[in-house]
Amino acid sequence: MAENETLGTIRALRSIHGDFSTQRIADSDIDTILDVATRAANASNQQGYAIIVIDDPKRMQSLFGYEASHALVFCVDTFRLGETARHMGRRYAENGITTFVTGSVDAALVAQTAVIAAKSLGIDSLVTNGLHRKKLDDVCRLLNLPDKGCFPLIAVAFGYPRNPVTVKKGRLGADFVAHRGRYTPLTPEQHERLITECDNPEKHIFMIDDWKEKGYAHYLDWFFDAWISPIPDEKNREIEDQMRSGGFL
Repeated sequence: MAENETLGTIRALRSIHGDFSTQRIADSDIDTILDVATRAANASNQQGYAIIVIDDPKRMQSLFGYEASHALVFCVDTFRLGETARHMGRRYAENGITTFVTGSVDAALVAQTAVIAAKSLGIDSLVTNGLHRKKLDDVCRLLNLPDKGCFPLIAVAFGYPRNPVTVKKGRLGADFVAHRGRYTPLTPEQHERLITECDNPEKHIFMIDDWKEKGYAHYLDWFFDAWISPIPDEKNREIEDQMRSGGFL
């Protein structure tokens, strides 16, 4: 398949985990990222999201645990449309789980478009759900979010790497995650091939390099045993309460 500049930009995407330099992104580049990102597809062209620009690394640390030149926090936002409707003497049905799902898709699409736009400018990024590891009441207070109709969904840190990045994380191929016409569960043989794929040091799919030294036969043994664990009921309740108080449940 012939490569073009857009495909090359997407293939070059990588995450910088907590190792951004102090080099600042130009304000004009942030403006370009915002301008391009808001071209992302969205439901009924209502753009059911809010984007909050953060340029203080210490605030980023408080919000989601990383520091970078800039960060964009993407929120599900029905508050804006609701306020416009009220301003016009109209009604806007901003509440409900369906609206939340729609706004979440809108926010995720604009976030990924921002990541691609930034990469085209030579700016790296880190997409993180670290907002949800903090107390959501504190996150909403720090961001001055409305009490109703606005939920902090995801954050993206942007900047330049402190050190040269020589290894890019791999991904499972389409043969593991794409389905033709209908969902088809993996066969036992495909599961074994997936396990082998994740173990392959040339693929760089794993999150840590020393899983063998930790005594695990396979990377996924470590992943399921030590990394992915049930979300505490307290955190689930906190997120549910925030959605309910925001009018989404």
